[in-house]
Amino acid sequence: MTSNNPSSVPEFIAKPIYSTYERRLDKEVRAGPIPEHVAIIMDGNRRYAKEYLGNDVDAGHKLGEQKVEELLDWSLDLNIHYITVFAFSSENFKRQDSEIDFIMDMAEASLIKIADNPRIHANRVRVQVLGDLSTLPVNVQKAIDYAKERTGQYCNYVFSICLAYGSRQEITGAVREIAAKVRDGQMKVEDITEETFAQHLYTSDLPDPDLVLRTSGEIRVSNFLLWQLAYSELYFTDIYWPGFRRIDFLRAVRTYQQRVRRYGN
Repeated sequence: MTSNNPSSVPEFIAKPIYSTYERRLDKEVRAGPIPEHVAIIMDGNRRYAKEYLGNDVDAGHKLGEQKVEELLDWSLDLNIHYITVFAFSSENFKRQDSEIDFIMDMAEASLIKIADNPRIHANRVRVQVLGDLSTLPVNVQKAIDYAKERTGQYCNYVFSICLAYGSRQEITGAVREIAAKVRDGQMKVEDITEETFAQHLYTSDLPDPDLVLRTSGEIRVSNFLLWQLAYSELYFTDIYWPGFRRIDFLRAVRTYQQRVRRYGN
């Protein structure tokens, strides 16, 4: 079991050991099949703050936001074309107003920063936000529009951020859209297939995730991509998101590579 505490092993011992192991693991992963789409439930910011940051929840969220930037670098380095992260659920609006306000302001700043990141443009990464965007503050909606304006034309990679997202809400919305089309004569009942249903989801322009990863030790998917993960490989780690490292990401990808995907066959 890997500790969340970066100081649990003396650095002068841990650093050379992990450096050697990471290089070997990196070589092993690159020799195997790389997942096309990785989706991540980034969980554990608040617990990390409670255990290691004197319960400074804002600092925990800030470290989690910085980890997303690292994740982008790791994914581009491995040539993973689609990365989707679960940043804020529709249920998270039940939290205290002060925490929500901090997260929303952080999301605004992060979206602008990512949209202006030279590496995003050098690799032609499209940045998009999935969820019920109408429930987000105006400043966040403007930042989403800015990211779309700056990166919407790119197609080499897609980085999707789920904000105000809930999979049941997404599925219900798709049902409403299809029902309205049937009612208005734009679609016949016989036209409703798995493919046409998927076209009405937020993720209509994305392949289903090959690997769904959750940090923090929780063994559940928490209303995330319920339709899309039907045949995804699931990977759970007890490491809190702010403490998640490149070596942990490589371990998750290696586990994916070691599984046999049969798709029901």
